Amino acid sequence: MDGIISFVSENIFYEFSMLLIIAAILGLIARLLNQPLIVAFIAVGILLGPAGFDIVNAHDHMSLLASMGISILLFLVGLKLDLTLIKSMGKVALATGLGQVLFTSVFGFLICIALGFSVVGSIYIAVALTFSSTIIIVKLLSDKKEIDSLHGRIAVGFLIVQDIVVVIALILLSAFGKETTDANILTQMVDVLLKGIILLAGIALLMKFVIPKMVEKLAKSTELLILFSIAWAVSLASLCEFLGFSQEVGAFLAGISLASTPYRESIGGRLISVRDFLLLFFFVNLGQELDLSSIGDQIGPAVLLSLFVLIGNPVIVMVIMGFMGYRKRTSFMAGLTVAQISEFSLILAALGLSLGHIDNEAMGIITLVGLITIGLSTYLIMYSNNIYDKISPMLKIFEKKNPYREELDNSSIP
Repeated sequence: MDGIISFVSENIFYEFSMLLIIAAILGLIARLLNQPLIVAFIAVGILLGPAGFDIVNAHDHMSLLASMGISILLFLVGLKLDLTLIKSMGKVALATGLGQVLFTSVFGFLICIALGFSVVGSIYIAVALTFSSTIIIVKLLSDKKEIDSLHGRIAVGFLIVQDIVVVIALILLSAFGKETTDANILTQMVDVLLKGIILLAGIALLMKFVIPKMVEKLAKSTELLILFSIAWAVSLASLCEFLGFSQEVGAFLAGISLASTPYRESIGGRLISVRDFLLLFFFVNLGQELDLSSIGDQIGPAVLLSLFVLIGNPVIVMVIMGFMGYRKRTSFMAGLTVAQISEFSLILAALGLSLGHIDNEAMGIITLVGLITIGLSTYLIMYSNNIYDKISPMLKIFEKKNPYREELDNSSIP
């Protein structure tokens, strides 16, 4: 085995060849066992990463391909939306996104305090539990062809809201790691807000005066149109990351900017295969980054916190959506999308560890909760229709007698 590892590590091309072969084999086994491919690909990352045989060393190349996959994924989601649809989803996206973050933060903090964690450690763990993975959820909904459904559009809306909250949380936590004042923190927040306004204004101007004419000319060559689409998605994702936002937000905005053009179906159809291939590297990379050495004896608390995420997060979304007038099925399907923590949770935990705010014990808890919730929520979403059919009578409390909101939202769709 050592000889094989040494041989493979000599050349990046060898590494990627072996990674693709193993991913294909485990993917085939997963399909034969009727298991989600996402779980298989994360398992590949764990197997080949530091927690396993530690074979793959081309982490920068893997991260680059993963970032491109993320950009194209969110670009395609934005490509399916238009401004009318976004306006109709705005209120419920904001209410569910912020409501779930607030609920999980407060009750997650109380649970962590009860488990004996320090105040600072409890804050980090609680905040980490609030964020759901936009990439994983969008990929699962796309695979089930539910991304255009009402609950799919609502889920994308509040996941984008969560991404913005993530940015704010990272700014605040980074600031606390330095010698800074409240005024400096406020300055950073205002700076991000101004950048966001300028960014949106710039995209709006391009959508009105530049993009329609440019795309019309590019459409004469399909290859050139696809090249421009990928370049636009990746470039805007890079710009947003440079400005302090996330790649997801930038790629999503890039898609929206082309959503009103008559070529969006042509672009979307040709990029799906590219998206699926590049996302393989995201899931493998996610598996590699899971630090299983810091888990230790945290299985009991991690299981408790995982149950809180798997049950508590969907319940609060169902409560909010039911109050707003949505049907129990829509609320349930949308609620399942927040039944896991995000890759951003691991980034936040790593930041806290580097700043000395938390120890390896808290890092291990967050990592283990990530493994449990990402794995189980994948199954919950894949088999959501079967689950709903079995528990539907129990969900009546989450639906008003007159769920009027769905008729309003559906009537607003062009």
